[in-house]
Amino acid sequence: MTEIRAPRRHPTPRTPGAVMSLYRLMLTSQVTRTRVIGLSALGLVSVFVGFAIGHAHLHDALRQGTRFINGFGLSLLVPVATLVFASASLGDPNEDGTLVYLWLRPVARAKIVAAAALASFTVTWPIVTIPLVISAALTGGGRSLVVGTVAGVTVSMVAYIGLFVALGLRVKRATVWGLLYIFVWEGFVATGNNTASRLAVRTYARSVLSHITGETFRVTDIASPWRWLVPVAVALVALAYATRRLSRQDVA
Repeated sequence: MTEIRAPRRHPTPRTPGAVMSLYRLMLTSQVTRTRVIGLSALGLVSVFVGFAIGHAHLHDALRQGTRFINGFGLSLLVPVATLVFASASLGDPNEDGTLVYLWLRPVARAKIVAAAALASFTVTWPIVTIPLVISAALTGGGRSLVVGTVAGVTVSMVAYIGLFVALGLRVKRATVWGLLYIFVWEGFVATGNNTASRLAVRTYARSVLSHITGETFRVTDIASPWRWLVPVAVALVALAYATRRLSRQDVA
C-alpha cells in the first residue's frame, strides 16, 4: 500500500470558511443519537438526585450538594462525557481512514485541532452543565453551589478536551485508555497524596468548587491562580502535541 506523508507546509490563504466547514463537519460527526441519549440520561440522574437532596430538608444542604456535584458531576459525568466526544473528534477519522481528507485541505494543522477542540466543547458543555446546574439548584445549596458548579465544570472540561483530543489522535481505542485514566489514576492513585493529586484534572476542578462554595475536600490545596491556570496550560500543551502529531503522522 502506498504511503503518503502529510505535507509539512500548507498554504494558508484566507481560510475562515474552511475552518468553519471543518468545525461543522466535526460537530456533526460527534453528535450521534447513541452518545447524546446515553449521556443525557446520565445527566438526568444528577437532576433526580439533586431533587432528592433538596426535598430531604437537610440542614447542611450546601455541604451535601457540593459533595454530590464533586462525586458525581466532576468525578464521573464531566470526564466521561468529554472523553466520549473529544476522543472521537480526530480519533474516529484516524481509525476509519478518513483523516486523509482533512490533511488534504489547505488549512494549518493547528486550525484542524482547534476546530476539533471547539466542536467537542460545543457539544459537551451543554449536555453536562445544564443538568448539573439544575441539580445544584434543586439541592438547595444556594447561589454559590450553582456558580461553583459552572466554574468547576468549565475549568475541568477545558483540560479534559485538550487531553482527550490528543489521546484520540495518538492511540486506538482511546475510550478505553481514557477510562483507565479517569477511574484508575484520577479515581484511585491521585486520591492518595498531594503530589499525585496535582497530576489529576479532577483536583483542580474540585479546588475551584471548594473555593467558591467554601466547602473543603481532602487533597484540594491548590492555590489561586494555579487552580485556574493549570487546566488551561494542560489543554494548550495537549493541543500543541496533537498539532505536532497531526503534522508528522503518515497516511497509510
